[in-house]
Amino acid sequence: MASPAVISQPRSSKTESYVDNKRKEDIRQANITAARAVADAVRTSLGPKGMDKMISTANGEVIITNDGATILNKMEVLQPAAKMLVELSKSQDAAAGDGTTTVVVIAGALLKQCQVLLSHGIHPTVISDSLHKASTKAVDILTAMAVPVELTDRDSLVKSASTSLNSKVVSQYSTLLAPMAVDAVLSVVDPAKPEIVDLRDIRIVKKLGGTVDDTEMVKGLVFDKKASHAAGGPTRMENAKIAVIQFQISPPKTDIEQSIVVSDYTQMDRILKEERNYILGMIKKIKATGCNVLLIQKSILRDAVTDLSLHYLAKAKILVIKDVERDEIEFITKTLNCLPIANIEHFRAEKLGYADMVEEVSLGDGKIVKITGIQNMGRTTTVLVRGSNQLVLDEAERSLHDALCVVRCLVSKRFLIAGGGAPEIELSRQLGAWAKVLQGMEGYCVKSFAEALEVVPYTLAENAGLNPISIVTELRNRHAQGEINTGINVRKGQITNILEENVVQPLLVSTSAITLATECVRMILKIDDIVTVR
Repeated sequence: MASPAVISQPRSSKTESYVDNKRKEDIRQANITAARAVADAVRTSLGPKGMDKMISTANGEVIITNDGATILNKMEVLQPAAKMLVELSKSQDAAAGDGTTTVVVIAGALLKQCQVLLSHGIHPTVISDSLHKASTKAVDILTAMAVPVELTDRDSLVKSASTSLNSKVVSQYSTLLAPMAVDAVLSVVDPAKPEIVDLRDIRIVKKLGGTVDDTEMVKGLVFDKKASHAAGGPTRMENAKIAVIQFQISPPKTDIEQSIVVSDYTQMDRILKEERNYILGMIKKIKATGCNVLLIQKSILRDAVTDLSLHYLAKAKILVIKDVERDEIEFITKTLNCLPIANIEHFRAEKLGYADMVEEVSLGDGKIVKITGIQNMGRTTTVLVRGSNQLVLDEAERSLHDALCVVRCLVSKRFLIAGGGAPEIELSRQLGAWAKVLQGMEGYCVKSFAEALEVVPYTLAENAGLNPISIVTELRNRHAQGEINTGINVRKGQITNILEENVVQPLLVSTSAITLATECVRMILKIDDIVTVR
């Protein structure tokens, strides 16, 4: 007997259930593909044996670096989702200072796993929530693995700074730069607030010439400019009394734009005489306080000093350093423990800074001014970086900044973990075991998260020219036997206990990388449309 035909009634628009998801899927796939392309671009520069990138900017400037944040910063990324990875690397640079390449590589690997999960029909919200749970668990596992460190243990701090420098272009100088970074950070730590380090208290001055070996830490101030030589002024001053001035020692200008017509010589003489008296009056007031070194802020209104004022200053035996940048004033006054003087009427002896020696020193093809032996010096320090060419100089500065950030991480969160891919493999193993306990889609997503973390040891092995599959398999095996600090020793090309090899990094670098990468991936997953506003 034939079944009766069922006539379907047309549904009302209120119960419409069909939605075209094709566009949403296409946009999500396009976003993930673009972001993965950015991650693949920097992946080859991960680790001590990573490749360097040569970046050529539009104005002809050339930069050679393997610092992830610098590479991504200079790249012109147009796709909005890919820009998120550039911002991700900036966030890691601000939070930890190191691990900028690692964070992008992990984000790329997570996106690859998300593509697979999406193709299996798992909803993006389910994936996103599972990733959040997995990253929280990962931070707990890392914290349990970490080894506490004290600031008095200088060797451990130097080891972690060396690990950061070993992946840089200037890695051969890590024995010089790592202890320097540690000493610089420890010298600016305030005992009243021991967890806070402001890297603005460490000034890096670059000077072309010599090699990176000539880099030194100066307990005092260094100016990358020479002292004023006009009219034979002094270039060396002992028992210096230093004033930082923000006014101009030059004839005043009218407030409105106007021209003065001088009709005869007597009037001209009178003008010049008034100028001389005005400048002499200022210099007498300066000399009366006992000041013998002047640091003059650069002026945009008019010349900070004229030839006439330099002549009188030289006669008064006052050493002059002009064109001090506005943004350096705060650092200089903090170091000298003095006050900036904004007006000649406020020029008093109690606002001066005191130092044993101010002298001009020839360095390379130029000159610098050093101020040493500062009395009641503030908690600041200066590092004078040298290099044979501008590319090396810039890269040395970036590398030193990363090393300083690593030591800062250890000051704020005093835990160390092994490097060389060891924490990532251990996370992968423990999260894989945890995924088996979870039920449903959640367990499946956590398992994918665990697999994604293997990208770090895999890439380290690949960049070092080793066989990544056999290395990662052997690592898994060793970690399963309980050797949690076993990692890839790229120098020896084999697997060893990385903690004994002194390859260590701050806990904050790894936890920050995993948390930030997961946040970024979750955000990309949740985007299902791009609206362009003109």
